[in-house]
Amino acid sequence: MTRTGTCVPKVDLRLKDDDRGRLLDWACEAYPREACGLLIGRPRSGGWSVVEVRRARNLEPERTDDRYVLDPAAFLAADRDARSEDLEVVGFWHSHPDSPAVPSETDRQAAWPGYAYVIVSVRRGRPREVRLWTFADDSFQEGSVIP
Repeated sequence: MTRTGTCVPKVDLRLKDDDRGRLLDWACEAYPREACGLLIGRPRSGGWSVVEVRRARNLEPERTDDRYVLDPAAFLAADRDARSEDLEVVGFWHSHPDSPAVPSETDRQAAWPGYAYVIVSVRRGRPREVRLWTFADDSFQEGSVIP
């Protein structure tokens, strides 16, 4: 439910097992720093289908263990490449080192409605979980990551 009391339909993200594995690998490689990147695909009824996952540089200068700043050049390149394939940037992913795959207050403050947000949890350098979130009405709602 949103703050207004209306029901929000649960959405899902179709993510191939190979791409899910890439996200987990990249998050572990970056540990103990946050990793980040983009999801390229297409919207569909009930969510999104991801065609490609991409890494991006984390430009956060100081708090790399609990913050990320996605390189804007990576976003522009992904957007350009997606459009050339009749696709679009449908979302973003980042890791939470030694934290659950739940959006933080910092994540909420930076979120844009209409995009998929995938968070990858890594504990002590080992992958834990991959979860989907969407943002609307100033809050996150959990969705499902499906193959």
